[in-house]
Amino acid sequence: MKKEYDLSKLKSRRNPYARFLKKQITIRINNSAINYFKTMADDTGIPYQNLIDSYLTDCAQVKRKLVAQWR
Repeated sequence: MKKEYDLSKLKSRRNPYARFLKKQITIRINNSAINYFKTMADDTGIPYQNLIDSYLTDCAQVKRKLVAQWR
C-alpha cells in the first residue's frame, strides 16, 4: 500500500497567522490558582497555561460577571 504523503520528507513551517491568534502578556496570579490549574493539567494532560486561557476565553464569550465580596 502506497502512502499519499511521506510526512518525514515534508518540510514544516510555522503558522504565519499564529501571532494574530494570541497575545503574550504578564499577569500576576496567586499560587493557589496556579496550583489548581496545574493539578487539573496533570489530570487532563492539557498544559496549565492552555487551561487558564480556555477558562478566561469561556468567561469572555459568555460575558460572565465576577461576584466578589471584599472584606
